[in-house]
Amino acid sequence: MATVAPYGSWSSPIAAATVARSGRRLGFPAIAADGAVWWAEGRPEEGGRVALMRQLGGGELERVTPEGVNVRTRVHEYGGGAWCLVEPDLVVFVDFSDQRLYRQRIGSEPVAISPEPPVLGAVRYADMRPTPDGSGIVCVRERDAEPEPVNEIVSLPLDGSAQPQVIAGGRDFYSFPRISPDGSWLAWTCWDHPNMPWDGTELWIAPLGDPGEERLIAGGRDESVFQPEWDARGRLHFLSDRAGWWNLYRAGEPDAELSGEDGPLVQLTDQHADHAHPQWLFGGATYAFLESGAIAVVRTEQAEERLVLLQPEGWEPTNLDLPFTSFGYPALAARGEKVAFAAASPESETAVVVYDAERGETEVVRTSSDDPVDPAYVSRPRAIEFPTGDGEVAYGFYYPPTNPEFVAPEGELPPLIVESHGGPTSHATPALDREFLYWTSRGIGVVDVNYRGSSGFGREYRNKLRGTWGVVDNVDCLSAALHLADRGLADRERLAIRGGSAGGYATLCALTFHDGFAAGASYFGVADAEALATDTHKFESRYLDLLIGPYPEQADLYRERSPINHVEQLQVPVILFQGLEDKVVPPNQAETMAAALKSNGVPYAYLPFEGEQHGFRKAETNIRCLEAELYFYGRIMGFEPAGDPEPVEIVGLS
Repeated sequence: MATVAPYGSWSSPIAAATVARSGRRLGFPAIAADGAVWWAEGRPEEGGRVALMRQLGGGELERVTPEGVNVRTRVHEYGGGAWCLVEPDLVVFVDFSDQRLYRQRIGSEPVAISPEPPVLGAVRYADMRPTPDGSGIVCVRERDAEPEPVNEIVSLPLDGSAQPQVIAGGRDFYSFPRISPDGSWLAWTCWDHPNMPWDGTELWIAPLGDPGEERLIAGGRDESVFQPEWDARGRLHFLSDRAGWWNLYRAGEPDAELSGEDGPLVQLTDQHADHAHPQWLFGGATYAFLESGAIAVVRTEQAEERLVLLQPEGWEPTNLDLPFTSFGYPALAARGEKVAFAAASPESETAVVVYDAERGETEVVRTSSDDPVDPAYVSRPRAIEFPTGDGEVAYGFYYPPTNPEFVAPEGELPPLIVESHGGPTSHATPALDREFLYWTSRGIGVVDVNYRGSSGFGREYRNKLRGTWGVVDNVDCLSAALHLADRGLADRERLAIRGGSAGGYATLCALTFHDGFAAGASYFGVADAEALATDTHKFESRYLDLLIGPYPEQADLYRERSPINHVEQLQVPVILFQGLEDKVVPPNQAETMAAALKSNGVPYAYLPFEGEQHGFRKAETNIRCLEAELYFYGRIMGFEPAGDPEPVEIVGLS
């Protein structure tokens, strides 16, 4: 029989240590010519170090990179695309310690192939692809310079015998260097300030031996084009949102002036669904070619992601009977009729999976945890649509309190945490998240909000945040909470909001400019939009031009949207978490906010972490954060958490 206990006080087997140490970060898979499946694996128990792994033919797992090697690039600070296969036993990767490129053959030590820079980490590489003959690679290079870093596409030999040669340069940003199968052509995307890659990019091609013959294929300031890939016949494919959704197009063959038998451009998908994600990382791939001519694609509808097959006969999508609804940052890889990916479902955590399209079978290669969650404690997401400001609607996924051992006293309503995702152009997906279960198994509901401006709903919805960041996102978060409270699913007096980065900004804005929340937690969140506009890295240095307005021309609007300038309006307790090596949202943002809260007598807690950057990777950091946040909510909302989480000092709270 279930025990009667107040919401928030339920004991749970899902401890903070379980959440932090079970969260292997799996992604960027590949299938080698010998059939071995490779992937990158981030390990929280090793400080977030990323190792390259592979599964051999007999099913055994092998770590490829030596102890101490961290396969991670800092191009754009967010990285991604930090490795590539050259041969079944030969890999090229970036080591985080010095940002140099290394080649490694199985059984041998890594050997540096890029020059040693004058300053450690001053030259960075990402998004590598081998040449067809395996003698070299092409990749994106980012090198420090004044007034800002320079981004280019370069080539260099695998033996390290020559300096990198610039193939394409002169634009602010480059991505997706992709070589045609015969080695004759190179495709790439590029864009300039103030655009981000989901706003407007261009797709170019050029003969590899004669970059002077560059040709623009698609794109512009108001068309997001990316993920160019060549099929086995040498036909160029890409994704574009020219029709309002990221759909797949085929451009044809270069030698035929990019006009195949079906005309200059063939639109292969035509659904009101996105077939891509915003390019926050390098190395993304939401589609992959199968030997049969079919194309595997991740399709996103209403923020739910599914793997579908496009059949060459009319390119009609075939829905696959697979449970996966969240592909993280998708990076599909195919060989023959097999597709490798990392994905999660509402009942299962992220895993590296291989789908055999010929047999219709899946194999789970590696899971993010060796200790699966008891299904009885899994809170299943419920899709919600709710009214919000300006007579519009927004979306989210609600996770109700779930614990087979407990029920709440009759008449009590649960506390609710509103999760505000980052980006702000990312989106929440319906999938098992152990961090959410940490809350729901203790009797606290969670709603993961896809506020206006989120991806996964088409360009029009994504653009609703243009000029309105700091307004519509936090309005939507509050609207989600009130929607659930009005339906008896949450206690109107115990609503909290949390988020990281842009989600932290939405958190601070919601607490400052609106009444309704009882508490909030900001993880490396923006408190001063003007400071962010003048003190952040190159990739996002003009991001706010479109989200808020051109700076400094609209400096007054930046100040108006900055919680730090209106802290006298913030009257509810806040807990702040900050990495001291964060170059995206520097520590001075959290420090200034903490000082202002103290000055105004508002209860707060501030936890800075040495060695952490934008997004915490160490297990011990994440354990401390979860326990501190639970303790904080208990003190503010009037419940006593089970298990005695380590207390945190709440300044100004008696």
